[in-house]
Amino acid sequence: MIGEKTVQRISSTRGFAKVAPHVIPALDRAVHRLTRGKVILSAQMLPGVILTSTGARSGQARRSPLACMPESDGTWILIGSNFGRPGHPAWTANLLAHPDAVISWKGTDIAVTAHLLTGEERAAVWKRLLVFWPPYATYQARVEREIRVFRIERR
Repeated sequence: MIGEKTVQRISSTRGFAKVAPHVIPALDRAVHRLTRGKVILSAQMLPGVILTSTGARSGQARRSPLACMPESDGTWILIGSNFGRPGHPAWTANLLAHPDAVISWKGTDIAVTAHLLTGEERAAVWKRLLVFWPPYATYQARVEREIRVFRIERR
């Protein structure tokens, strides 16, 4: 079994950033569908949700498997790291345009609203995120944009 530190080291590489966005979401969606929402493969490394948001331009439902940081108050933190790639991931634009969404969390669909974190609130959450998953520091260092961080709350 690969240790957590090894997984973190591998996930911080540029090679991982090139390959992972094409492989991991597709596998997650397929396994999630086959297990009727009970399993997300990437959640073996980090907790995960399937976010169903409304496309910012298309208006169509978009499903995105995402790592998340569950909070003790029953909310979730979603991180638009895009594996340390230059552009913001599309799902972040979707949430900015249409903050009401649905997440699949441990096989249960939950109606949620997303709030982009800024300023001191983002800074405080970012510190916790770096303890939760240290590769986020590498991702941020690799890009000029500020990685978007959202708090997801039940509606």
